[in-house]
Amino acid sequence: MIADLVSLLSVLLAVAVVIAALVTRRRLRSRLTLGVERLGLDPAGADADALLSVIEKAVRDRTLDDQRDRSTIGRLQEALDTLTAAVLVVDASGAIVEHNIAAGGFIEARHTDALVGAAVNELLAEALAGRSAERTLELFGPPRRSVVITTRPLGVEGARCAVAIIEDVTERRRLEAVRTDFVANISHELKTPIGAISLLAETLQSEDDPEVAARLAGRIQTESYRVGRTIEDLLELSRIEIDESRVEEAVPLGALVREACERLGPAAEQAGVTLNCCGAEIVAAIHCDRRQLVSALTNLIDNAIKYSDAGAAIEVAVVLDPDEVVLSVTDHGIGIPARDLDRVFERFYRVDQDRSRTTGGTGLGLAIVRHVAANHSGTVEVDSRLGEGSVFRLRLPISIVAIPDPQPKED
Repeated sequence: MIADLVSLLSVLLAVAVVIAALVTRRRLRSRLTLGVERLGLDPAGADADALLSVIEKAVRDRTLDDQRDRSTIGRLQEALDTLTAAVLVVDASGAIVEHNIAAGGFIEARHTDALVGAAVNELLAEALAGRSAERTLELFGPPRRSVVITTRPLGVEGARCAVAIIEDVTERRRLEAVRTDFVANISHELKTPIGAISLLAETLQSEDDPEVAARLAGRIQTESYRVGRTIEDLLELSRIEIDESRVEEAVPLGALVREACERLGPAAEQAGVTLNCCGAEIVAAIHCDRRQLVSALTNLIDNAIKYSDAGAAIEVAVVLDPDEVVLSVTDHGIGIPARDLDRVFERFYRVDQDRSRTTGGTGLGLAIVRHVAANHSGTVEVDSRLGEGSVFRLRLPISIVAIPDPQPKED
């Protein structure tokens, strides 16, 4: 019964649609005939049905064209939204007529984006006057950013428009700086000792004095060690980045501090620096790759020794907080300029090039520390004041710390 009722309602609905279409067509035909009469034409000679068919076809064609245009515009907008660069199109009055998602921040003009927005408006004015323009902005942040703004005039059906493309090139500039530092540092760290070894060996060949020969051999050994250290740093960074050979075990925090301090004890003594290790007695264990964490700590301590003057002190400490464990290295050396704080953890970057040439090193130590921290779900940070010293903190989550059970009391 219900099925029959539904079928009947469906038939009635279809009939109603057909009747409505016929009525609409009849009304259009009547209006068309009236229009023909008003134009002074003979209604009998004008085929209203034919005219109506032509108009219906024109309407259908226009509808299809509109749909195609909307589809094309939609695809173009979708393509623009996938771009990482911000794109803005303005009309002759400077009003924005088109933009992509990346341009949203510049339109709202908040924080440092306000500086970019002001530069964009200035360059767009030039583009609307028919002149292309380009400008690079260095935004000191934080974070530090490099932005390139390019504007071009556009002519759309006689209307004056302009387009602005805003591209963040910070990462590209950083990679360029890393490559430049790599070439400069590695060429020095390999070329200099190899040249010295060649010269020393040539001198040694013609030396008859045993004392002088021993001194030259010692210098050759020192320069060979320098080359080996450079290569070892490169290999160590590669291993830590890949993180394939990582072996986790429960290592007492105190043992990590002791091992790192013992490794750098002779270097500190030779430099006339006092090395104070606090927390060597801590028995709480941390689940970690022992080799990686010791490498990170030794790099921080070695860095502190190199940039400290004779007679200075360096403190290595462990703090066990409720949420994290903090390994810190504090020195009272030359400090780091504020402009360099954002780059000190980049590979091959060194703050004081002249001092680095004297002390040696590839500029890979802090990059190794950063990767070790990341491999253990931690972070590394630095606080420094020029001329007063620096504090490096390696922060690791408390979840990887295991507090040993207390020893059972004897009965």
